[in-house]
Amino acid sequence: MSRLRGRMVIAQGGGPTAVINQSLVGAVLESRKFPDITDVWGALHGVRGIVNETFVSLSEATTHNLERVAQTPSSALGSTRDKPDAEYCHRIFNVFRKHDVRYFFYIGGNDSSDTVRIVNEQADQEGYELRAIHIPKTVDNDLPVNDHCPGYPSAARFVTCAISGVNADNNALSGVYIAVIMGRHAGWLTAAAALARKHDDDGPHLVYVPERQFSIDRYLGDIDRVYQQHGRCIVALSEGVWATRNEKGKEIPLAADLMSKAGREPQVDAHGNIQLSGGALADELADIVQKRLNIKRVRSDTFGYLQRSFPGVVSSIDACEAREVGEKAAHYACRHNVDGSVVIKRIGNYAVKYELARLTDIAAKTRRLPDEYINADGNHVSDAFCNYLRPLLGDDLPCLERLSAPVARVG
Repeated sequence: MSRLRGRMVIAQGGGPTAVINQSLVGAVLESRKFPDITDVWGALHGVRGIVNETFVSLSEATTHNLERVAQTPSSALGSTRDKPDAEYCHRIFNVFRKHDVRYFFYIGGNDSSDTVRIVNEQADQEGYELRAIHIPKTVDNDLPVNDHCPGYPSAARFVTCAISGVNADNNALSGVYIAVIMGRHAGWLTAAAALARKHDDDGPHLVYVPERQFSIDRYLGDIDRVYQQHGRCIVALSEGVWATRNEKGKEIPLAADLMSKAGREPQVDAHGNIQLSGGALADELADIVQKRLNIKRVRSDTFGYLQRSFPGVVSSIDACEAREVGEKAAHYACRHNVDGSVVIKRIGNYAVKYELARLTDIAAKTRRLPDEYINADGNHVSDAFCNYLRPLLGDDLPCLERLSAPVARVG
């Protein structure tokens, strides 16, 4: 392949994260070092910005400004939930050809990687040389081939810290607490709640993930058992847990099942997925516990967007690795003249290396929690998962301690 000379376009897609701008800035600053790249453009609001031709010149952004942006959560260029089909991707390709774009970097998750694949294949079919790189990002941690994905460690750190605080609260004023945590198809983020445990009786006492079918009766039985043992119970539950299957064998999310039984029509998002956000599932699960188990103090929360871009709990490991996957994208495209998806591989006790995977190995695929990370009862995670996650959270987690003092002698 000959060396390519032309513009570079970079975009951000899907849900924002606390470190996605590290990847953006890493790719931009590194790309600006290569003379083959004549200009660096940022597409506003993901692929929608490309087809609408709304770009900003990142070649003219100062390094100081970019470095400050790198430390800022959420997507600096704006994002989109558009899920491009072949016709949409052809419009993207036509814009690239019109403006002599020869390098395309897209920071995102499963759907974003598929967009890169389609655009790259269309360029090949048209005989147009284009270096297309997918830069991984997702709090769901569900991209295959990767050991973990940028964005996940910081979101997992948020969940761990939040449940640690909830556990201290629940220990002071006992009752049942239910946290509904992001994760449509995979339970990586919900599983992070387990790292909040320090003492044997700490929560979360129960963890439910989409990798196992959910049963209301088992859920109530588990809570009743824990409550009888400890006088309190903390539950961490993925928003995507499913209770049954339809006639085609497709998993039906518990949230949709409960809404249907209550006579409400589940909403559908732009991708055709049943919308799981909002507090309805948490409220319903708390109400069931209160009524069926006759426990007076039952509370619930839906963590929602707070997990994705909370600035106070960014993992230092996550920030560094997010920066490096952006830099590696520029290296692969400009120095090595290849296409693909940057992936993180774990080596040794804890170190990482970066490789380039084929887009077809990543695009539109989901990596779920492996069986060895879930306990036999399907209501918690294993020590193997905790060992996997612990180094990703950083060494400076808040220290929560219990009071240790003997009973005072009175009289």
